[in-house]
Amino acid sequence: MTAKQKDKIWTAVLYAVSVFVVILLVVLIGLIFYKGRNALSLSFLFGNPKVGAAGGGIAPMLFNSFYMLIVSLLITVPLGVGAGIFLAEYAKEGRMVSIIRLCIETLASLPSIVVGLFGLLVFVKMTGWGFSVLSGALAVAVINFPSLTRVSEDAIRAASASVKEASLGLGATTWQTIAKLILPTALPQILTGIILASGRIFGESAALLFTAGMSAPPLNFNSISLVNASSPFSLLRPAETLSVYIWKLNSEGMVPDAADIANKTSAVLVMMVLIFNVSSRILGRKIHEKYSGKN
Repeated sequence: MTAKQKDKIWTAVLYAVSVFVVILLVVLIGLIFYKGRNALSLSFLFGNPKVGAAGGGIAPMLFNSFYMLIVSLLITVPLGVGAGIFLAEYAKEGRMVSIIRLCIETLASLPSIVVGLFGLLVFVKMTGWGFSVLSGALAVAVINFPSLTRVSEDAIRAASASVKEASLGLGATTWQTIAKLILPTALPQILTGIILASGRIFGESAALLFTAGMSAPPLNFNSISLVNASSPFSLLRPAETLSVYIWKLNSEGMVPDAADIANKTSAVLVMMVLIFNVSSRILGRKIHEKYSGKN
């Protein structure tokens, strides 16, 4: 067998694997959407759950998921991007940096259930916050921090390779170079990492079971406070997200149509993740075109 024949065979194998992955994803998403095809009804999206009765909605869980997403990203993004900037531009290779990288890799390999138990001991018990939005957001931040740090570091290193020396040679400071040139150039890749972290937040259940709790009372927006437990915006109230609600429905069977509600909730969850991914691609492309002069 010649080298050309081997190349054709392996090319065909790789194409077949790629097609298989695409078909598998389409079948999986199609099955979820088919079983939850009635998920977009307003009564389901904006209705409250009914304990012991059929026909409930997911409004509290949907709000909790978005609120958990915002709070967690407010914690994760500054820490993750800041750590990426430090490792890529400021840290000098040595024993301390090696220890930091080892710690980040170890955090990335921890199962979410372990992070949830850590959050239960530290954020729920030791701090006295109890099952709350803040405890859940911090636990998810621990999960997402390593991946966002690595994505940010790689993106900043790739972006700085072509512009850093030129900028410094023109008299710009290191921070001016990072803020004005490197970060805008690396922003599409960093944004991709943020979107991946957002999808992880929406789909996370194990860590949130032990930190955010499984309570989703009807929302009353008359009270706006970050500390009052009766306010939907409170950081110190329990918050059951969509993924936790799916687990709860399938494990407890508290309503007659639990399977149907779980299927529709799964469809909404997958739809949100797809919207995030598509939006990140579009936004990342627009940002790249803006800073690369293609507009």
